[in-house]
Amino acid sequence: MDRPPLFFPAYSPPHAAAFPSPSKVSVGDHLFPISSSQQGMANECCSIQLIDGDGVFNVTGLEHFMKSVKLAEHGLSYAVVSVMGPQSSGKSTLLNHLFDTNFREMDAFRGRSQTTKGIWLANCVGIEPCTIAMDLEGTDGRERGEDDTAFEKQSALFALAVSDIVLINMWCHDIGREQAANKPLLKTVFQVMLRLFSPRKTTLLFVIRDKTRTPLENLEPILREDIRKIWDNIPKPLAHQETPLSEFFNVQVVALSSYEEKEEQFKEQVASLRQKFYHSIAPGGLAGDRRGVIPASGFSFSAQQIWKVIKENKDLDLPAHKVMVATVRCEEIANEKLSYFCNDEEWLHLEEATQNDLVPGFGKKLSSILDKCLYGYDSEAVYFDESVRTSKRQQLKAKLLQLVHPIYQATLGHVRTKSLDDFKEALDKALESGERFASAADACTRSIMLKFDKGCEDATIEHARWDPSKVRDKLLRDVDAHLALVRAAKLSQITALYEEKLSKALLEPVEALLDVASDESWPTIRKLLQKETSSALSSFSSELSTFDLDNATVSKMCIKLEDYAKSVVESKAREEAGRVLIRMKDRFSTLFSHDADSMPRIWTGKEDIKAITKTARFASLKLLSVMTAIRLDDEKDKIQDTLSAALLDASSGGATESTNRSIQRIDRLASSSWEEEANKRNNSRLPPPWAIAAMLILGFNEFMTLLRNPLYLGVIFVFFLVGKALWVQLDISGEFKNGALPGILSLSTKFLPTVMNILRKLAEQGEAPAAAANQNQQESNKSVVKVINGESSSGSSSTLSSSDGGIEYSSSLKQQ
Repeated sequence: MDRPPLFFPAYSPPHAAAFPSPSKVSVGDHLFPISSSQQGMANECCSIQLIDGDGVFNVTGLEHFMKSVKLAEHGLSYAVVSVMGPQSSGKSTLLNHLFDTNFREMDAFRGRSQTTKGIWLANCVGIEPCTIAMDLEGTDGRERGEDDTAFEKQSALFALAVSDIVLINMWCHDIGREQAANKPLLKTVFQVMLRLFSPRKTTLLFVIRDKTRTPLENLEPILREDIRKIWDNIPKPLAHQETPLSEFFNVQVVALSSYEEKEEQFKEQVASLRQKFYHSIAPGGLAGDRRGVIPASGFSFSAQQIWKVIKENKDLDLPAHKVMVATVRCEEIANEKLSYFCNDEEWLHLEEATQNDLVPGFGKKLSSILDKCLYGYDSEAVYFDESVRTSKRQQLKAKLLQLVHPIYQATLGHVRTKSLDDFKEALDKALESGERFASAADACTRSIMLKFDKGCEDATIEHARWDPSKVRDKLLRDVDAHLALVRAAKLSQITALYEEKLSKALLEPVEALLDVASDESWPTIRKLLQKETSSALSSFSSELSTFDLDNATVSKMCIKLEDYAKSVVESKAREEAGRVLIRMKDRFSTLFSHDADSMPRIWTGKEDIKAITKTARFASLKLLSVMTAIRLDDEKDKIQDTLSAALLDASSGGATESTNRSIQRIDRLASSSWEEEANKRNNSRLPPPWAIAAMLILGFNEFMTLLRNPLYLGVIFVFFLVGKALWVQLDISGEFKNGALPGILSLSTKFLPTVMNILRKLAEQGEAPAAAANQNQQESNKSVVKVINGESSSGSSSTLSSSDGGIEYSSSLKQQ
C-alpha cells in the first residue's frame, strides 16, 4: 500500500483555494501535510516538495506524484522545466502564471524573504507534451548566508541533470553590471555543468524581468557577451578546453514586463511565452535537440540516484547513469511481466489442459501468450538503453521459455503417444486387409512420421528453436520395437502353421511305413521327408519374402523348419520304437497264427512249426531292425545282419562250440553300441585325460613312496578290482546316458544291493569247488544261448517269451 505524498514542515500552501483544509501525517521525525489536490484530485495540478531544505529526497511523495499524473505512461514524450534565480525574483510567480501551477508565492506585504525552500515539483496544466515544472530555492538568500552555497550548487547540478529547459530568472537592471547577481548564478551553472561527463544539451532560457524601455535587441547582445566571458573564464577540464558553449547549452533570451506595474501586459507576454512550451521536444522546439533522455517510467529512480551522487559530491557520468537506470528499470519491468505471465489465466488453463491431453493449436496459443508478455515489456522498456533493454528482454524470454518448456515436452509426449497408437491401429488394419507386411510397415511408418512432424509443427513455439528430434527418434524406436513384436508374432504364426502342415503330412505316412517295416521303409520315409520339406520350404520362403528379411535370417528360419521336419520323423520313430515289443509280439502272433492269405491257420499236425516259427521270428526281427535306428541319412548299416547273426542262427556242433557261439552272440548284443563303434572304443589305448592330469599332479615323490611300500600297491589293486566290478555291475556309463541327475538317483538305489550281491557271490565261490563252478558256468551259458535262440521245451509260447527277453535286452541299442 502506497504511503501518502510527503510534504516537509517548511511547506506552506500558496493559495487558500488550492489547499483549503490540509491534513497532516506524521512519519518519523517529519510532519507531512497532504493537500486537497492530492486527496481528491479536485484540481488538475499536483505538487510536492521533492527535496527539502536539508537535502532529504521525498521518495514516497515522488512515487505518488508519478502515479497521480500518470507520468510513466508518457515514455519519452515528456519534458522537465526548472527555474533558477535570485531569491525573491518572482520565480514561483512566473511558473504559476506560465504553467498554471500552484507553487507558493511571496507575500509582498510581509516583506522580502525566502519563500521556496528546497526543490518543489508540479505538473504543468494544459501543456503538451506532459511537462513537469521544478521550482528551485533562490540563490543569494540571507537565510543561508554568504558562505552556505553548497545547496545552491547541488540544486543547480540536479536541475541541469534532469531538466530539458532551465529558466534563468534575472532582473533587467542587472544586465551589464560586473557584480550583479546574474554572474554568480551563471558561474554556478557553468561550473556544475562541467561535472557532467556528457551534457544533455540543455536549453537555457534567460527571462529578463521588469523590462525597461531599452529594446531587447540591445539587451540580448550584452547578455550573450557576458555569458560568453563567464564561460571562457571558468576553469575547464582538459577535455573541454576548446569546447564552445553551444555544445552544452542552447541559449535563448526573452523579456517580460513588470508584474506589479504592468500586470496585464505581463500576463499577455507570459501567455505568448507559454506557446513556446507546446511541443517543446519536437524538432525545432525549445528542447528539440536534447540528449540522453530517461524514459518517464524511470524518472523517479533516476532522480533519486542523481541526487544521491550529488550529495556524495561526485561527478555525474550521465551515460553510465542512463545505463544504470535502464538496467534497474528493465529488470523491474521484466519481473513484473514474468509475474503477470505466471498468474495469467489463459496460461494457467493451457498448462492444466496440456498435462492431461494434447491441446490442438498448442504452439499458436502459447506463442500468443508469450507475445503478449514480451510486447508488454517492449512497450514499457522501449525508451531505455537499447543494449540493456535487449539484454533484459533476452533474460525475460529465457525465463519464460524455461517455464513453458515442461509443458512443451509434455505436448510432444502426447503427440508421440497418439502417433504410436495411430500407427498400431493403421498397421493392424493394413495386415487384416491382406497387405504385405513390409509394404504395410513402410507405408504406415511414413504416414505416422508425417503426422508426428505436423504435430510437432503445431506445437512449435515461435520464440524457441527447440529441436524435437530426440522425441522423434524415440517414436522411431517405439515404432521399430512394435514392428519387431508384430513381425515376430507373424513369423511365429507362419512357422507354427507350416510346422502343423508338416506334422500332418509326415506323421501318419511315417507311422504306416514303419508299421510295414520293409527294406523300403526308410528310403520311402526319406523321399517323403524330402518332398514335403521341399514343398513346405518353397511356400515358407515365399511367405517370408513379404517381410523383407535378410538372407541370413531367411536361411536360418528355413533350416529351423527343415530340422523340425526331421524332428517330427525322429519323434515318431522313437514313439513307435517305444512300442516295438508289443508290435513284435503282434507280428509274431499274426504270422504264426495266420497263413500267407492272412487266414487263421488250421493246425493239422503236418505243418512245419519250426519253419513257421522261424518265419514269424524273422518278421519280428525285421520290425526290430527297422525300429532300432533312425536312418535319415542314406548310409548302409549291418544292424539287420547283426541281429540275425545274434538271434536267428541255428545252433550246430557240440556243446563247447554252442557255448562259445552263445557267448559271442551275447557279447554282440551286450555292447552299448554297434560293432563299428565298439571297435573304435576298443582301439583307444590312451588313458583318460583326468588320469594323465592326476599322474602329473602326484609327482615324483608320491610315485617313489608307492614303490617303497608295495603294500600300498596291493591295496590300490584290490580297490581297483572292486571298483571295476562295481562299474560293470552298476553299468555306470549306461546309467549316465540319460543325464547326471537320473544316473545318480538310479545308482543310489542300486549301489547297496550290488555290493551285497558281489560279497555274496564271493562267499559262494569260496565254498564251492572250482570244478563245480566251471560246470555250472557252462550250463548257465548253454541256458542263455537256448533262451536267446528260443529253443525251449515249453513250445511256441515260451519261445515268444524268450524272444521277448532277447528283444528287451537289445532295446538299449544306439540309433545309427
